[in-house]
Amino acid sequence: MRHSVIAAVLALALSGQLSGQRGAGSPPPDTEIFLAPLSTSAGLPSIGQPVNITNSPGYDNQPSFTPDGQQILFTSNRGGTQTDIFRYDIAGRAIARLTDTPESEYSPTVTPDGAHISVIRVEADNTQRLWRFTIDGKQPALVLAGVKPVGYHAWADDHTLALFVLGTPATLQVADTASGKAEIVVRGIGRSIQKIPGRATISFVEREVPAVRGGAPILRIRELEPKGRHITPLVNAVAGASEADCAWTPDGMLLMAHTDMLYSWKRGDPEWRRVADLAPLGLHGVTRLAVSPKGDRIAFVTQQVTLARQP
Repeated sequence: MRHSVIAAVLALALSGQLSGQRGAGSPPPDTEIFLAPLSTSAGLPSIGQPVNITNSPGYDNQPSFTPDGQQILFTSNRGGTQTDIFRYDIAGRAIARLTDTPESEYSPTVTPDGAHISVIRVEADNTQRLWRFTIDGKQPALVLAGVKPVGYHAWADDHTLALFVLGTPATLQVADTASGKAEIVVRGIGRSIQKIPGRATISFVEREVPAVRGGAPILRIRELEPKGRHITPLVNAVAGASEADCAWTPDGMLLMAHTDMLYSWKRGDPEWRRVADLAPLGLHGVTRLAVSPKGDRIAFVTQQVTLARQP
């Protein structure tokens, strides 16, 4: 019998860091993934008309483009008691299920070899570890046996990973698949861990505890060079944000959504720029973002659906 998705996401909810997923006893959020054209003019991004590509009640989240930019991997709960990984073909507008297991899989990412998909898997006993499947969703294999509970991940190279590991506080860890070992680099981070295009580095969000009790944390986006463990400050998150879900464009622009606005930042900019009002496009409560490898498309995860669904 498939284990309950409540148990599958309980550990994530307990971290206090992860939003957009449900806690024990509550229904899954009705999130959808929208895909829109993305272009740049005078150094600023422009968003075209979004289309709902998931078109399913319940949880659809964590979009990730394949390296050729022609498909999107995502996490979804479709009629089961667990989440599986699905693939959306952009040209054919078709969805295919990749994994169909008793366990729950999250955060699908094509591995550097291009032949596998790495996922966070919630195992039968609720252990959360990093696994991989073949690109067609077959042959599951454990990647890091001794590192747990893992919440999110990003590949720095073919054997080096940056990991969000749950705990109080959550930690940023650098892991080596050859040795199976992981080392804590930063304590107190947010869930957004992103490979920076064209660089052998990872961006992450450090959560600075406020000086005033009960105050909002300060979210600082930083760059990690995993090999030498060097950390470089980049920019604070958009003011007022309680979580900083970011995405990089191929030319090094950082994007972030907050209060139905899309913001951009590039190295050398003193602050974020407002670049798009998402509300007129029907995009509200945007959390996660993903940008295609060519920078010509952007995926949004929304909490509310106001656009006509794709036929």
